[in-house]
Amino acid sequence: MSKSTSHPLFLGMRTEIDINVRQPTLSIAVICILAATALAVAMGIGRFAFTPLLPLMVRDGSLALGAGAWLAASNYLGYLAGAFTAARLGLSPSALMRASLAGIVVTTAAMGGLDSIAVWTILRFAAGIFSAWALVAVSAWILPQLVEARRTELSGLVYAGVGLGIAVTGLFCLVAAQPGVSARWLWLELGLLAALAVIPLGLLAGRPHEVSSKVQSPLPGDSTSRPHVGLVICYGALGFGYILPATFLPALAREVWDNPQVFGLAWPIFGMSAAVSTLVAARYLPRANWLRVWAISHAIMAAGVILPSIWLTPLVIAIAALAVGSTFMIATMVGLQEARARTPENPSAAMGAMTTAFALGQLAGPLVSGAFDLLHIGHRAALGYALLLSALALAWSAIHLWRQSQHERST
Repeated sequence: MSKSTSHPLFLGMRTEIDINVRQPTLSIAVICILAATALAVAMGIGRFAFTPLLPLMVRDGSLALGAGAWLAASNYLGYLAGAFTAARLGLSPSALMRASLAGIVVTTAAMGGLDSIAVWTILRFAAGIFSAWALVAVSAWILPQLVEARRTELSGLVYAGVGLGIAVTGLFCLVAAQPGVSARWLWLELGLLAALAVIPLGLLAGRPHEVSSKVQSPLPGDSTSRPHVGLVICYGALGFGYILPATFLPALAREVWDNPQVFGLAWPIFGMSAAVSTLVAARYLPRANWLRVWAISHAIMAAGVILPSIWLTPLVIAIAALAVGSTFMIATMVGLQEARARTPENPSAAMGAMTTAFALGQLAGPLVSGAFDLLHIGHRAALGYALLLSALALAWSAIHLWRQSQHERST
């Protein structure tokens, strides 16, 4: 006997859970650790390893800082393509997860084995596709099991894997970036690190977990409300707002400290802030006003985004890493929960619109920076103007979300 369980994060995928399993099973804690590890590889390495390695590639002379925006845009375009295609592949969640993680291992190692901006652009695009597939597949694999087991509070542990992956990758680059060590070797070593993490996932991800047959929705909400186009735009503003610091923060830190053992600290701070905030949010969000939490997150993030464009000091870099790192995953989770709660009869469509807006926003970030760079005003000035636009978008969205919460409370 089996029960089919769907979740809006699956973007149309369906998964079967056997609720009368008699073969050896995995504990809910083990599958959460496996899922968190998969997200750490997919996001910490597949998507964001480029961030701490960018200043090192610039140091080596293999990449100009302005060209980094276009490589980043290629990765985000790939992520958008992956989000659109994940549900259309016809693979089971565990099979798609294993395939996408294997792709991340290959594309990461190839960044160090090949030396061509054109090839790097293709590899970053492919890594973006694999990262999106992995995110969808991991969600489709783990979330129904948490719902069935009535342990939805553990979703915070699962998605803390994103921040932990960022932190571990940043710390690895911090330790490994010794004088004379090329960024190409670090790409190869990160590929090996990803492979070592993927091996147990490949062996264990297909094994089942025995769970209850009763399903309860993990996300509360007003079933009478409907999605608002303003919320979709705000979610796009989130993608546009966080992505530039998430791409260039270590590069900005390098302008303050030329020592990679120092400027490399910016990225681990960012990642640990994201991990801790995710764990805290999963515990307290069910009792909070989601729109207000979302608005406050955008306001704090806007401050963290704008500061490096005004001042560039060690303290400012640390504040920016904390402000953006501690809010981008909270805003991501709250936005998706709002979409699901407002459209209980068809959550996938609303979630798809939110995901598309987010992907387009984060693609626009490096493209806007690259466009300013074409004006020959200097990369630092170009990035500063792009950061200013990002902060304005976040500030507007914070005001809109707060007003929306007040309007709904009064009605």
